[in-house]
Order: sequence, then C-alpha cells, then structure tokens
Amino acid sequence: MMNTLLRTFLILSITVFCTFSCIAQGNIQCGAERMEKYLPLIQSKNVSIVGNQTSVVGKKSLLDTLLSLQIKVINVFSPEHGFRGTASAGERVANDIDSLTGIQVKSLYGSNKKPDKNDLKDIDVMLFDLQDVGVRFYTYISTLHYVMQACAEQNVELIVLDRPNPNGFYIDGPVLNDSFASFVGMHKVPVVYGMTIGEYAQMINGENWIKTANPCKLQVITCKDYTHQSRYFLPIKPSPNLPNHKSILLYPTLCFFEGTVISVGRGTDKPFQQYGHPEMQHGEISFTPQSLSGASNPLYANKKCYGFDLSNNDNLLNTIDSGKGLQLEILFNAYSNFPNKEQFFNSFFNKLAGNSTLQKQIKQGLSTAQIKSSWQTDIDKFKTVRAKYLLYPDFE
Repeated sequence: MMNTLLRTFLILSITVFCTFSCIAQGNIQCGAERMEKYLPLIQSKNVSIVGNQTSVVGKKSLLDTLLSLQIKVINVFSPEHGFRGTASAGERVANDIDSLTGIQVKSLYGSNKKPDKNDLKDIDVMLFDLQDVGVRFYTYISTLHYVMQACAEQNVELIVLDRPNPNGFYIDGPVLNDSFASFVGMHKVPVVYGMTIGEYAQMINGENWIKTANPCKLQVITCKDYTHQSRYFLPIKPSPNLPNHKSILLYPTLCFFEGTVISVGRGTDKPFQQYGHPEMQHGEISFTPQSLSGASNPLYANKKCYGFDLSNNDNLLNTIDSGKGLQLEILFNAYSNFPNKEQFFNSFFNKLAGNSTLQKQIKQGLSTAQIKSSWQTDIDKFKTVRAKYLLYPDFE
C-alpha cells in the first residue's frame, strides 16, 4: 500500500513539474512527459529503453524517472553519439554500463545497428524516446527502423514517446532513390519530411519498410498541443554539433557539405552555422577547427579556414523559418568560391542527396528554381503517403 501511495505521489509530482516546464514552448508537452498515458502499459513488465541525453521527463532522465517509480528497466540501447550524447559523429559507440544506474547500455551504432534475439529475450516492451530533427540523413530514424524490425521479429511491443520536430513545418529536398540507400538514408522520403518520429514510425510500419512477416506492435504516445505549424526550440541539444536552434535550422542544407571538402565548423563554437576551407576564395571570416568534445578529429584541425558565418544572417534564418526550405544558394556559393572544382565533391555527397542528380545539377549551374522543380513530382507522391500517418494538424 505504501509503495502504491509513494508511486502515485511521484507521478503527480512529475506531472505537475512537466506541466510548468512546458509553458515556455507554448504548452507543448512531449510524449515522455505524459506519464499517465504509458505507465499503465509498462507496470509489472520487463522494459527496455532506446534513448540518449534527450530522453528526459522534465529535467530528469527517462531512465532515472522510471527507476524511481520502480519500473523494471532491464537494459538501455543508445544510438549514434551514445547514451550521454558526447560521441563524435561517426565515432564507434561501445557497449557500456551506465555509471549512474549500473544498467547495461548496448550500442546501436557501429557494427551492430539492430537489437538481436538475445538482447530482447527477456523484454516485454521497449520505449523509444529520441529527439529527432526531421532530416533524412540524421540517423535516429535509421535506428528506429532497425528497432522496429527487431521488435516485430521477436514479438516485442514498441512504444514511441513522441517529441516535436523542430523542422516539422515544411517538406523539401530530393526523395531518396533506392539505389542510394544507406544508414544516412533508408527510405523513400525527401531530405526534410515534415513528420514527428512517432508519425514516421507509423509510416515505417504502414508501408512495411521493415519487410517483416508481421508489423511491429506499435503504440505512439503523442505530444500535447503540438501542430506542424509549431516552432519548437529544443531544450537539450540532440547531438554534439547541433548546439542551438540556428544550427538545427541550417543543418538540412549545411549537412550536404559533409559530402564535400568544405568544413561545416565542427571543432568550433559554431558547428553547422558557418562553413569554410583553407583555400576558400572571397571568404568573409576565418575559423580554426580544434579537437573538442563531440568533435575529436574535426576536418582541417588546427588549420585556418576561410568562409562564411551564417549565425547572424537573420534574413537567411527567417527565410528558413518561414518554410522556404533548403537554401541551395549556400551550396552554390561554396562551389563557385572553391578554386579546384574537380575536388569539391566526395563519394559521400550522393548518399546524402539520395541520388546522383543533384551533384550534376550543381556542376551544370542550374538555378535553385530549376533544381527544386525537378523534385516536385516525387515530393507530391510522398505527401500522399505521409498524409496517411499524421497525428497532428498539418501546416497546409
């Protein structure tokens, strides 16, 4: 009886705290904060969590919160950047023991991207709680794919604790060509697809992209008071090199530079807010990448790069915020100001683009309008698919 009363008191306390903490975001409440919706589904069950530093209830980690409520958490799975979110992009994330709780943390990044049969043999239900940024090459949706596939194969229920998409107010970019599928693009969606991760999970299931005999047993705990017209500012950075809202708005465009010789400012105080190269012509600023936490070996470490700072370009940021989409002029500018154009692109660019066409279009000097027009037919087809899985009022 005392344990039940204590648990009830803790739930009420957490709920009140979350209610006050969401006021700054226009009363949007994330799925993880709506504990009354999912605690009855996991009590007296063996639970696993797919999470990282963004998996919080108020200001407390989801793991710590559930343990305080005597929920039996068996293990935790972590995506790219690790459970505490400090690993550099592409850095191998090893299995570990969480120092604060003693619970085993298994990596889903590197050689093992999918939970195996042994990982799930004692699990009744998995909670998936990651803050996505709504961009195809941001790998949390690829992790979602493999988790759903594993759950479907092992008959484990999956509950997605939904979170707002900070880039959820527009759709833009080329739709992935299947021949360019990889971990940075697994599905036939545009670069920016305008869905929360809960909506995206429903689409993976409904379109049978996991290719299993039976669909994943999926339930989404929705956000409260969120729409696709909402502008959501993340309270915790989703990965080491997306430190603020400006970087998150610029990321869908600037990440294309990862498939070129251009630095996006990793190893500086403005990652994904500036770009440059040691040989960039007509650069307006300079920066020197250094080894930092979350960017242990940045491109052009200790070399001065010349380029452009976008962090104070209010006109550009307002254009993105108004839903105008990818700002290809940034790519054009870097390409035109680079002295050796034959060396500008690398083999990763086409994986990020999801085709080989965009690189050719840039080389040919096509305009933004011409390139975006070439995407439109595929985007319209995608919108028809997307509409079936929306959980929130749309922006159109």
